[in-house]
Amino acid sequence: MTDTLLPNGIKDGGGDSSYFRKGCNPFAQTGRSKLQNKRASLNQQIIKQMRMRAGAENLLKATSNNKVKEMVLLELSYVNSNLQLLMGQLEGLNSSVEVYQSSQETANIPLIALGLKETKEVDFSTLFKDFILEHYSEDGNSYEDEIADLMDLRQACRTPSRNEAGVELLAKYFSHLPLMESRFFSPNRQTGIFFTWYDSFTGVPVCQQNLSLEKASILFNMAALYSQIATRSDRQTITGLEEAISSFQIAAGILNHLKETFTHTPSYDMSPAMLSMLIRMMLAQAQECLFEKTALPGIRNQFYSLMKMAQEAAKVSEIYDQVHQSMIQTPIKDNVPFFWSTMSQVKTNHYRSMAHYFVASALLDHQLGPSDDEDQQEKTLSQVYDRLPEGRSPLDILKKKDERERIGKAHIRRAILGHEEALRIYSLCHHLNKLEVLQDILKASHQRSLNKYSENENEEEFADYTEAPDIISKTEHKAEMEFPATTKVKVTDFFQRLGPLSVFSAKQRWTAPRTIHLRPEDRDLGFTLKGETPVQVVSLDPLCQAAADGLKEGDYIVAVSDTDCKWMSVSEVMRLLKDVNEEGIDIQVVSMMDSNPPMPTKSATFCGNLPKTYSMICLAFDDDDKNPKSRKVTKKSSFISWGLKNKLKSASTLSLPTADHSGALPWNKPCPTFPSSSSYNNDSALY
Repeated sequence: MTDTLLPNGIKDGGGDSSYFRKGCNPFAQTGRSKLQNKRASLNQQIIKQMRMRAGAENLLKATSNNKVKEMVLLELSYVNSNLQLLMGQLEGLNSSVEVYQSSQETANIPLIALGLKETKEVDFSTLFKDFILEHYSEDGNSYEDEIADLMDLRQACRTPSRNEAGVELLAKYFSHLPLMESRFFSPNRQTGIFFTWYDSFTGVPVCQQNLSLEKASILFNMAALYSQIATRSDRQTITGLEEAISSFQIAAGILNHLKETFTHTPSYDMSPAMLSMLIRMMLAQAQECLFEKTALPGIRNQFYSLMKMAQEAAKVSEIYDQVHQSMIQTPIKDNVPFFWSTMSQVKTNHYRSMAHYFVASALLDHQLGPSDDEDQQEKTLSQVYDRLPEGRSPLDILKKKDERERIGKAHIRRAILGHEEALRIYSLCHHLNKLEVLQDILKASHQRSLNKYSENENEEEFADYTEAPDIISKTEHKAEMEFPATTKVKVTDFFQRLGPLSVFSAKQRWTAPRTIHLRPEDRDLGFTLKGETPVQVVSLDPLCQAAADGLKEGDYIVAVSDTDCKWMSVSEVMRLLKDVNEEGIDIQVVSMMDSNPPMPTKSATFCGNLPKTYSMICLAFDDDDKNPKSRKVTKKSSFISWGLKNKLKSASTLSLPTADHSGALPWNKPCPTFPSSSSYNNDSALY
């Protein structure tokens, strides 16, 4: 963590009064930062290859020359091969779970953490300054520090530290997004700011102008950060396991909130199907940690304890099987790393085999004695099985030594077969082969089952092919989704100098500030004030001097003399006005204007440089005109003539020309395309 830097350059050591914390050093040579740097580099290479592929496909459609087609097809084959290689490298990064594991030397099965989504830098400076000048009639340059602080906060969110401070950093930026949206993102126009995020599985970029993608991606990264905190926890201690359980459950809760709130996010890693799978995986890993927490103090070699652990292990296996089934569904299986699906399959077989081993130990190592509670053991055994082999009852298995040994050996055989299957699946994935800890655990579990079978093997007995029944899964502590309270934290609006958000927002429209000179007449200003902040003029005397100068009923007072009073109460403003001398005092007021009906938002999504545009164009027309064919189309006035007609307007109130309600139809209005530097320059020139 770096020290906090305040706008004036003074360092702040943190604490409750700290402005905001910066992220980790992006150039730090840690395993996690190296992984993120590789991910960012691969994302850039993938988008380059996708642009080349899009251009080649367009050329293939446009040309009729056979030689050109042959050359383009050859080039396409090279590009597709490069894309496959890059996707494979990205899959390798998503399979590098060893980077996220605890630094302690532990003998635990590795857990899977989500990688952070990468994004491009966004420059708010020019467009926000222009918007402040045009919409709020204030000098945008006076807000350079606030804009710089916002950009620094977003930049820091690209490299959050892997602890609660990193989560708090993302939560602060997430809490600032609604404030920023209210200040600068008008429902009637596009801002020209493009937010680009890369799919964490495929590296495909997605670009949008609204803040929905930004909010969803920050939430995804919060869940990813919690998953990384969970995998880093020391699972050899109760405290570490509790931290891992809580973090995985919170990650699942955030992903579920993301799925329910942002239902049309264009990035596939945040699609409902993918998020459902990720939620299951987080809960499965939380359940695995709950099992480890139960087993950490040691498993007592008693009938009831072994049966309980068998059902707990069966529960972990069942959840991982559900995760694996969701991973192999189309199209999830085409985007999820093969390592993930293989790991879930290995754990399904491993924990199922452990369940059979525990039942076998309970039956083979413990005989029903005179002092044992026969009814309780019978009840326990009947709850473990959903069905028994024909002709057998729980009481027969408990009382008859031969039956008890036969069923116990059957469970050991299933445990051995399950461990062998887990080892076989392990050998199929070269990324899994790098995890020597996992291989050691699988081999040790397999050897333990073999030893148990050899201890109870009798060479004189005939081969017994009794099939061990399935074990009913059951847990006393089920993993549940949690939604953290830190998702939304209380923050101070960077742009609070613009005024109260209830009035001074992007969706409200008002006139430019007007100067009114007040002269008291018999100590009466001719109006009264009401409201909270800002105060409003009411009960205006139409014959008073202020009304003659242009004061209107309902005006908001934004300044008294040189004092800004947007945030002042009625009593504070009255205190400034009560001592007005005979020369009077100047106040500045604004009048609220009727907001135009919101135009349908044009939302363009760019995926892999191929635009997928969902837009509605609302053409201005007269509601009384029933026959569109007879509608008269008039020539739309040019921008220059529009400016001449409005030359008497104050420069601070300039706004873009709106739709012509007289009947002019903007048929030829150009649609926005992929962002470029020229588009930004054109937007700036209009202001």
